[in-house]
Amino acid sequence: MTTTIATTTAESVAESKPTQEPQTQAEDTETKLNNKPEGYDFFRNVLKSPKYVVAPMVDQSELAWRVLSRKYGADLCYTPMFHARMFGDQSNSGYYRDMWEDEVETGQDRPLIVQFCANDPDNLLRAARLVEDKADAVDLNLGCPQHIAKRGHYGSFLMEDWDLVYKMINNLHRNLKIPVTAKIRVYPDVEKSVEYAKMVESAGAQMITVHGRLREQKGHKTGLCDWNKIKAVKEAVKVPVIANGNILYFEDIQRCIDATGVDGVMSAETNLYNPALFSGLNPPVWQMADEYLDICRKIPTKPVYIRGHLFKLFRQALPNHIDIRQRLAEAKSLEDMSELSGILKERLQKQQAEDKEYDPSKIYIDEFGYRIYPSYLCQPAIRREFDKYNSQGEKPLGREVYEENIVRVDYSKFSKSKENNGDSVTDKSQNPDEPKGEKRASSPSIKQNDGKPKKNKVKESKQERIKKISSCLLCSNVLSPKCTRHLCKNCCRGLTKSLESETPSIPELPENALKQRLEFEWTAATMPFCETHAPKVFKKSNKTTEIDDKARQETIKQES
Repeated sequence: MTTTIATTTAESVAESKPTQEPQTQAEDTETKLNNKPEGYDFFRNVLKSPKYVVAPMVDQSELAWRVLSRKYGADLCYTPMFHARMFGDQSNSGYYRDMWEDEVETGQDRPLIVQFCANDPDNLLRAARLVEDKADAVDLNLGCPQHIAKRGHYGSFLMEDWDLVYKMINNLHRNLKIPVTAKIRVYPDVEKSVEYAKMVESAGAQMITVHGRLREQKGHKTGLCDWNKIKAVKEAVKVPVIANGNILYFEDIQRCIDATGVDGVMSAETNLYNPALFSGLNPPVWQMADEYLDICRKIPTKPVYIRGHLFKLFRQALPNHIDIRQRLAEAKSLEDMSELSGILKERLQKQQAEDKEYDPSKIYIDEFGYRIYPSYLCQPAIRREFDKYNSQGEKPLGREVYEENIVRVDYSKFSKSKENNGDSVTDKSQNPDEPKGEKRASSPSIKQNDGKPKKNKVKESKQERIKKISSCLLCSNVLSPKCTRHLCKNCCRGLTKSLESETPSIPELPENALKQRLEFEWTAATMPFCETHAPKVFKKSNKTTEIDDKARQETIKQES
C-alpha cells in the first residue's frame, strides 16, 4: 500500500514538472520586466550619470565615430536612428544586418542607447526586442523635423498624435527588458511643451532628451535653441532630462546645465565638427581625421560615412584646397580617402608652422561673439540668420560673450568680401600687440582696405549676366537645370498656375527679386511653357505656348 502511494506521488510530481517549468520562465520574464531600473536609478547605475552625450545622427553616429567620441570624453552615445518597421521585418533582414550586426561585439561601445523612429506600437516593440540584450535602453525619436519624417509620419510629426505616442512608449515600458527613453522637441507654447513632456513621462519614459527648438526650426531656419523651455520641462518632470541645442564650445555645456538644471548635455552637429568637444580641446583637424581613419581600419565602416565625416572635419580648410575637395567627393574607398587626408595634412601642417601670430592661450572673438580659430583647427559651424530671399543670410546669429582673456577683433576699418568660394575671414587687429590672424571661417568675410585704387570693371550686358546666373531668376533659389524658364521648381509651378488662369500675370515677387538683379521685369509673354514642372492638372493653352525660347531671347535683347 505504501509502495503504491509513493509511486503515485512520484508519478504525480513527474507529471507536474512540465507544467511548472513554463510558469517559472514566465515568472522570471515578468520579474525582469518589473525589476528593470527606472528614473534616476537607471540614470546613475546603468548609464553611469552621463554628463556628455553624443546625439543620434543618421549616417553619422555609427560605431567608429562613437568610439572616437568616447575617447575624447563622451559618457553616453546613441546609435543612428533606425526605422523600426524595416529593422524588425524578418523578410527584410538585409536592413537589420546593414544597420546593426557590425555594431556589436566590440567591447568599446557601452553605455549605448538604440534609437528608433516608428508610428506603430507593435512594429516598434518587435524591433526593440532585437536589441534589448545588446543595449542599455531604447529611445523613441519624437524630434526629427525632416520632410521624410513628415511623409512617413514619425519623429516630430507625431506631436499632434499624443495617444499614439503614449501607446508606443507604454508598450515598450510594459514589454521590454530594458528601459525606454524619448527625444522630443518643444512647442511655441511653454505650457504645452511641459504637458507633452509629462505625458511622455507618464507613458513610461525613464529619461527625456529635450531639443529646445520648434519643429519648424530646421535647415536655414534652424536659429537658436530656447533653454527656458528646457528648464521648464526639467522642473516639471521627475525623470532625468538631457538638454540638446546651442552647444558650440566646451564652456557652453556648464552654462547650459546652470541655466536649465538638466542632468546632462547632448551634442549633435558640433560633435561632428569637433569630436574632442567634450574634452575641451580644439585639436588639429588632421589629428582627428587620422584617428578616425585608424578606427575605420579596425571597424568596417561604409565609405559614404567616412567621406561625410571627413568633409565635416575639413570644412574650414577645404575652401582653400578646392582640388582636394573635388577628389574627396569622388573618392570611393578608405584607401583613397586616407591618401587625400594625408595630402591635406601636409599642407595644413605647413600652414600651422608658418602661422606665428595665433596664440592658443588667448580667445579671439568676432563682433558677433563667436570665437575665431585658424582653419587647421577643429571648430563649430556658425549658423547664420535666415534670409527669406536668399535662404541663408550673411550675418551670423548673435551670441553673448562669457569668456575671459579674450581679444576682440576690430572690424571698423574693414570692408566685407567673399574669398575662395567660402566664408573665410581675415582678421587684423588695430593693436600691433594682438595677432593679425589669417583666413578663418568662424565669422563673416572681411578684407583690409589697403588703399589701392579699384580696377574699373567692364559692365556686362544683361544678357551676359543672365548666362552666368545659376539661381532662379525670380527668387534666387537654386536653378532647376531642367526648367526652360530658368527658374526653380516652385517658381515655375507657381508661374504655370498664374499663366493658366483667366487673367495671366506674373506672381508677386520678393523685393530683391528680378527687378533688382536684372533691372528689368518679365511679362507673361516672355515666359515659355515648361514641360518639366507644369502641374499635371494644367494643360497647355495657346496663349502660353505661342512664345518659345527664341522669342524670349529676342524680348530680352530688346529690353537690354
